[in-house]
Amino acid sequence: MTSILELRSVSKNFGSYQAVHDISLSVRPGEFYALLGPSGCGKTTTLRLIAGFDDASSGDILVSGERINHLRPYERNVSTVFQSYALFPHLTVRRNVEFGLRRKRVPEAEVRRRTADVFDLVHLTGKEDRFPSELSGGERQRVALARSLVLEPAILLLDEPLSALDPNLRKQVRSELKALQRRTAVTFIFVTHDQEEALSMSDTMAVMHKGRLEQIGTPRHLYLEPQTRFVAGFLGTVNWIGPVGVRPEAIRISRQQPELPARAAPAVIQGATFLGSSVHVEARLATGETIVSEFSRLDSGFEEGEAVHVWWNPADELRPAS
Repeated sequence: MTSILELRSVSKNFGSYQAVHDISLSVRPGEFYALLGPSGCGKTTTLRLIAGFDDASSGDILVSGERINHLRPYERNVSTVFQSYALFPHLTVRRNVEFGLRRKRVPEAEVRRRTADVFDLVHLTGKEDRFPSELSGGERQRVALARSLVLEPAILLLDEPLSALDPNLRKQVRSELKALQRRTAVTFIFVTHDQEEALSMSDTMAVMHKGRLEQIGTPRHLYLEPQTRFVAGFLGTVNWIGPVGVRPEAIRISRQQPELPARAAPAVIQGATFLGSSVHVEARLATGETIVSEFSRLDSGFEEGEAVHVWWNPADELRPAS
């Protein structure tokens, strides 16, 4: 399938500091693509290079096969939803959404048609005459989405768009955003440091670290087959037992020694942490390593100081190359 977006050996320097190092990636039309990594890893800089807010120091950026390095932001067929939403507080919802169309001098009939369609799409019909201050956080986020989608971009860039929402609302809007992307078939490039957001929403994830791409793949592939220790540790919790990593959900604890071929080690229960839907039980091996095992909240019945066996299936081991 032809790529709608390509980055070919793209780098970005700010003076002597190299924020992005030789990044190459390819995004398919209609894909939900996540750029994931900790603060300072270069993911937002990469997004800004695609949008045209910053110029690449080297390399090429292509949209639908056309090199766009020389194009200004408004000349690129991309639109951006900012972390702060950047809504105009003195304009109504309708005027906020129409703003880009009117700057492009789109005919009035076309403005009305597009805004009516997008209000219906993001469930804002009936709230067109309100001001941003009269909306909830989730509604303001939908206005920002509508303002970008109404321009009918080939690619929608989203810079941590859920970070300002409280946890419960974030989960709700996350589900709405995924459904919206499926309905519109617009290519989404989604920047986030939240592993759960990236794992639950994206078709493809690119994990970044210190300005470089660590690994690209599906959420399932990256979680189960990380190529580096950084990717393994960033995408959830890992127990490092010598050179081997094992996720807490793959660790078992029992009072009887398990049968082969399971790998097992004696341990002593250190305590447990109640997390609502699950319980994390900590056990210390004879080597001094602390192992975390995840239980359903009904299955944990171990006492602190109790001698047990920690075991796991060899098929569940993570063996990153570096």
